[in-house]
Amino acid sequence: MKKISLTIISLVLLVACGKKNEAPKAPPIMPYKVVEVAASSTTLLAEYPATLEGITDIDIRAKVDGYIEKIYVQEGQEVRKGQLLFKLETQTANQEASAAKAKVTAAQVEVNRLKPLVERNIISDVQLATAKANLASANSTYQGIVAKINYASIKSPVNGIVGTLPLRIGSYVSSQTAEPLTRISDVSTIYAYFSVNEKQQLDIMMNAAGTTFQDKISKMQKVNLILSNGMEYEQKGKIETFSGQANTQTGSFNVRASFPNANKLLRSGGSGTIQIPTDLKDVILIPQNATLELQDKRVVLIADKDNKVKAIPVVVRAVPGGQFFVVDKGLNIKDKILIEGVGIVAEGTEIKPELVNYATIINPEKKAIN
Repeated sequence: MKKISLTIISLVLLVACGKKNEAPKAPPIMPYKVVEVAASSTTLLAEYPATLEGITDIDIRAKVDGYIEKIYVQEGQEVRKGQLLFKLETQTANQEASAAKAKVTAAQVEVNRLKPLVERNIISDVQLATAKANLASANSTYQGIVAKINYASIKSPVNGIVGTLPLRIGSYVSSQTAEPLTRISDVSTIYAYFSVNEKQQLDIMMNAAGTTFQDKISKMQKVNLILSNGMEYEQKGKIETFSGQANTQTGSFNVRASFPNANKLLRSGGSGTIQIPTDLKDVILIPQNATLELQDKRVVLIADKDNKVKAIPVVVRAVPGGQFFVVDKGLNIKDKILIEGVGIVAEGTEIKPELVNYATIINPEKKAIN
């Protein structure tokens, strides 16, 4: 029995010693999908909030004092130049005009009476000159009252659309009234005003064709207008002007783009977003979800020549749609970037790269990116 026990103990010890001498197994090398970077083309759309205004937005104000007697238009109505908009009460002015007209008549009678007396040297020229001066004064007073009556009929100075009508019949107005009677907007063409900072202005102009500043503006691509409801306006616009210098307070440049508006869909006071396209050729495009944001840096994971994961900082620009980045710095053609396990695989980990076709990642529908 002792011999059997010793044999069993010996076998147990041998097995235990064997286990202690065994080396730990290395973790398996896991497969991860990668793409080999290639050159591609895309269009970047820089976006800027904009305010919309008509060619002209004219405040309509009273030139004379009075109560609003009639309003001939409705809010939003289209009017023509010279069309009657408002009429102010003129009863007092009409009475003043009648009295002034009577004085003109009396002064004219006096001049007519004195003329033959001067011709016969019965009276001096001074009396006639005084009478003529009185006539001119009376006539001037009368014409002033007539003009005041005419100003009481307020007409549109341009073709356009009537704005709000804050005042109603019976309201008292004068040339000093703070609020205008309305605003007439010529919206046959709409101007979109927006601002760009100095860097954006340089990017726009340096990517534009042409030599001189004005030549570049004239050759710039047409721009899009995204309306406040998120829909794209059917007409393309054209950038017409940049301010001559940057605003010293904000460091920004004011820009104006014009859009045809024959159907009067757009109105003054509206808002939207301007999209300025920039075509890029032979650039590196990568999926946004193939990147990590670490502190203030954007990082891409690549598989190096030993198939080990390496983190590379990159400089990128977003492509409209939120799916891709244009890589301006950090990656090279034929670099293999991880598109799987990003944020999970640690740097230095050896992987088994599974190469995926770059075109199917960048362009899953197999259509060219315009």
